[in-house]
Amino acid sequence: MPYSVPPLPYAYEALEPHIDKQTMEIHHDKHHQAYVDKVNAALAGTSLENAAIEGVLKDLNQVPEDKRTAVRNNGGGHYNHSLFWESMAPNAGGTPDGALAQAIDSAFGSFSDFQAKLKETGVNQFGSGWSWLVHDGSGLAIIGTPNQDNPISNGKTPLLGVDVWEHAYYLKYQNRRPEYIGAFFNVIDWNEVERRYQEAIA
Repeated sequence: MPYSVPPLPYAYEALEPHIDKQTMEIHHDKHHQAYVDKVNAALAGTSLENAAIEGVLKDLNQVPEDKRTAVRNNGGGHYNHSLFWESMAPNAGGTPDGALAQAIDSAFGSFSDFQAKLKETGVNQFGSGWSWLVHDGSGLAIIGTPNQDNPISNGKTPLLGVDVWEHAYYLKYQNRRPEYIGAFFNVIDWNEVERRYQEAIA
């Protein structure tokens, strides 16, 4: 089946005042839809047109060469945004607990050090891209990716991604990317991130 944009698990305005309703409407309904339309068009008629997007992105070499850039960009956009919507929730934020909290402390020293590293990576991502908390097979790490590249294509498991494309924040924050990333911490659904972490280490 062709890919489709998953519905938001909350109302467009549910993340205010941190992320505004208009940004969510345009980001979800327009930008994500465009990625879906373009990756569906790229894969139509190929052996991968019904393949799960995770499997496609894990091995981009299986994609016909003349389709690969379109699939990398737009399939990545679809997958990244699907993770992004589920990484946020109203009345969320705070700090993780349990095994994930211990892993963060072990990898980064403290939760505040983790926050600083994730923010620094996002602020310093040149142009468009993402800042990620990943499991790299041995433990937690923070990496940046350009455009719509995803850690899954490099053998890493994405646990949390901060979208630092300007379309994610410019209506409300203009050029204040650090302020946007700071606000993002108020909407992180740590229960979902914990679920991904447990899946990664299972």
